[in-house]
Amino acid sequence: MLPTLPGVATIAQTIALSLSPVFMLAGIGALLNVLAGRLSRVVDRTRALEQLHPRSTGPEHDRHVWELRLLDRRISIINAALFLAVSSAVMTCLVVVLLFIATLTKLHLGTLVALSFILAMLLLILSLCAFMVEVRLSLRAVHVRKELLR
Repeated sequence: MLPTLPGVATIAQTIALSLSPVFMLAGIGALLNVLAGRLSRVVDRTRALEQLHPRSTGPEHDRHVWELRLLDRRISIINAALFLAVSSAVMTCLVVVLLFIATLTKLHLGTLVALSFILAMLLLILSLCAFMVEVRLSLRAVHVRKELLR
């Protein structure tokens, strides 16, 4: 007996089910774009300060060291956020693949699909939390120094 392939309606239903994760991928892509842009700006600022650092003395030197430490911390946080967002995207892709495998093979992978989606969401949440921490950290360097306001 030949195995029966799923009908067009079943495939169409699977495609419809996979649309939500695909929209999530679009959102993750936008987040990755923002994170990469922030990382680029932080790296540019770091390079500029690294040029000024050897020629500075006194309070200006201390300020450069402080900002370089802050920038180094921001780079680490953005890298973590990028890793988490990409991991979330990979898990989201796995959800879509599992949906189609389950449909084509008639396997009952509902629990695995659900757990994969939950993991994708948790990774995305962690990425967004890291992004929020980095934004808060970046605001430390944005404030006008008190000595300039006197």
